[in-house]
Amino acid sequence: MKDFMLLLLFCHVVSPVKHSLKIFITSSSGVKNFPDFVGVGMVDEVPMVYYDSISNTVEAKQDWKQKMFEDDPQHLEWCKQQFLLYQYYYKAHIDILKQQLNQTEGVHIFQMMDGCEWDDETGEVNGFGQFGYDGEDFIAFDLKTLTWIAPKPQAVITKHKWDRDRALNERWNYFITQQCPELVKRNLDLGKSSLLRTELPSVFLLQKTPSSPVSCHATGFHPYRAMMFWRKDGEDLYEDVEHGEILPNHDGSFQMSVDLNLSSVTPEDWRRYECVFHLSGAKNDIVTKLDKKVIRTNWEFPAGPVIGGVVGLLLLLAVCITGVFIWRRRDNGFRPANSSDSSSSDPSSVRDAALN
Repeated sequence: MKDFMLLLLFCHVVSPVKHSLKIFITSSSGVKNFPDFVGVGMVDEVPMVYYDSISNTVEAKQDWKQKMFEDDPQHLEWCKQQFLLYQYYYKAHIDILKQQLNQTEGVHIFQMMDGCEWDDETGEVNGFGQFGYDGEDFIAFDLKTLTWIAPKPQAVITKHKWDRDRALNERWNYFITQQCPELVKRNLDLGKSSLLRTELPSVFLLQKTPSSPVSCHATGFHPYRAMMFWRKDGEDLYEDVEHGEILPNHDGSFQMSVDLNLSSVTPEDWRRYECVFHLSGAKNDIVTKLDKKVIRTNWEFPAGPVIGGVVGLLLLLAVCITGVFIWRRRDNGFRPANSSDSSSSDPSSVRDAALN
């Protein structure tokens, strides 16, 4: 399994020509002191726009996106209207689900995640549209068949209803294969000085206690398409290795860690290990030898990277409410559904109204 997961990671990050746009929408009920609707748009995993039901304002998260709004006020208005339509639709939708499931109180979350990945070399486009309720899969769009996939019997009725509406499914297909790639291209063109830059990270070896795993930590790299792993005698290690997620820093760069458990390794064998960081598009890897002399304890780690990491985690928390906060990842989707069916119409009609 670890071999397979590392292979998936490698396949995902090594391509230097694939770019993505993702939209995360979250409507909530019963969450105190937090907006009941949040929307975030991301390009190449970098947040570019943010909207919530308290401010009712679209906020540019990058300087180049702010300039885009200033130069094209109609685009700013388009974004706002799209989020407003989503907001009104999902508020009604979560109320319908609560009634059907006889849920009169408690915290409930309804989410959508859609977008596309575009290869600027081959022109290939892959896309997705997924819905979840209370952090679990509800229904997903199959781009190949233009039909809906119901992961649990509770969503079968909705699947049949949405499958019958071919016009709406064609609009989903049009957004994913046509409009979404064009939005990717436009944002890449305007933000290329930031989005297409290549920056190598600072790499540190960290250890909390003498018996703790050694963490190889890289921070400050860009783009996010990167991988890091441990080697022994030049061979990749899969056992006693734990890979962390790629997280954003406050400056638009990224950070990641990979831990190595050395409980069964003798001090004499430490020299046989090394940490390798690979950045998509970079000519050379960064190789860090496992050496006790260069390991930093948690209280010795320099303040700059720590602060950057903390701010990055706070930024991630802000984004998480739109799809990662309660949307628990598993195979790029929500967790399996355990909710009753909704008879509401397919919300792609809301997006269609906003896009046209």
